[in-house]
Amino acid sequence: MGVDPDRRSRPRRSRLAAALLVWLRDLSLSAVIAAVVIVFIYQPVKVEGTSMLPALEDQERIFVNKFVYRLGISPIRRGDLVVFWYPGDPNKSYIKRVIGLPGDVVAIEQGVVLINGQPLKEDYVPRQFRDFQNMPPRVVEADTYFVLGDHRNSSNDSRNWGVVPRRNIYGKAVFVYWPLEKLGPLR
Repeated sequence: MGVDPDRRSRPRRSRLAAALLVWLRDLSLSAVIAAVVIVFIYQPVKVEGTSMLPALEDQERIFVNKFVYRLGISPIRRGDLVVFWYPGDPNKSYIKRVIGLPGDVVAIEQGVVLINGQPLKEDYVPRQFRDFQNMPPRVVEADTYFVLGDHRNSSNDSRNWGVVPRRNIYGKAVFVYWPLEKLGPLR
């Protein structure tokens, strides 16, 4: 009795086809999960400008966690880098550091930020980026935040246009993904 060559190749083809289908299914599922994560949880954002130097440089690409605040996973904290719709023009988004929380009294004396009368330790602002200006005390109202850029002498921030309403904050900057030499979490 001879061997039928068609019979021997059929199982090999069907195994290859089955493996290919499993691979395509897994790839499709991975693409859908990645799209959901990027669209609904982590949003890629390009930094424009130098107001957040040295933490963030112009043209860097970062991921913003859009749900950490919305789902109550974490409260907005002093020092967080937040991305928000600019109160003066909701078509623009800004990234700044949270300095004053609701209920705080924020003042600036010779470039030193005072929170409720106490100097705020800001090791993320190098001396050459300080502006040494004064700002009289301001109370941060409920559901608002006082934000500043780290590059104080070139930042348009709460000193100029006031506080950011909570509803305008849509995410927390968490991770630099471009350029590759700066790849990693933000502090």
